[in-house]
Amino acid sequence: MRRPHAENHLIDRIGWLRAAVLGANDGLVSTASLIVGVAASAASTGEVLVAGCAGLVAGAMSMAAGEYVSVSSQSDTEQADLARERRELAQDPAAEREELADIYVSRGLDRDLARRVAEQLMAKDALGAHARDELGISEFTTARPVQAALTSAATFSSGAALPLAVAALSPAHLVVLLVSAASLVFLAVLGALGAKVGGAEILRPTARVAFWGALAMAVTAGIGHLVGKAV
Repeated sequence: MRRPHAENHLIDRIGWLRAAVLGANDGLVSTASLIVGVAASAASTGEVLVAGCAGLVAGAMSMAAGEYVSVSSQSDTEQADLARERRELAQDPAAEREELADIYVSRGLDRDLARRVAEQLMAKDALGAHARDELGISEFTTARPVQAALTSAATFSSGAALPLAVAALSPAHLVVLLVSAASLVFLAVLGALGAKVGGAEILRPTARVAFWGALAMAVTAGIGHLVGKAV
């Protein structure tokens, strides 16, 4: 008799992967663009590094706060739906059982089997059954505000530290060139890594991340150059 094998599904990673990729990508692109823009304005190395450090700290705090507020709103909505479902289960469990059976019928079960499945699932965990099959809330997709905030702040800082380190080690007249080139390499690696961890094909995500990063740095460098001349 074959033993059931353990399965590790990629969907398990969706919560932290989304926050991690978004944070690292944003940290890298925004900080590299900021450094390139300030350097293009003919600022000194010290001014470039101060701007980069300020961008890292401000961006990490902004990402953490934004993720926390956003995911908390999702969590509030989930809790409100669960509270309403809990009331409906207490007031009319028979109607809720039929509602669940209707869902299973729509998925292909016959009516009698759907009712038996609904009855057995509700006998074990009525709210869990409705949360999963009626509301689409599961352990993989449920909102975790603190986890999302901490992940975003940490990954933003990690991404931002890369162009900042390159800027600190580069000669003043090569900061724009070296930070831009290194950041494109970092972005390509980040895109490929995110795709691999998420189980997607690698080429398209890598090209997408590199293209938008290059565009952001080019626009910022152009604006920084124009402002530097004007000032």
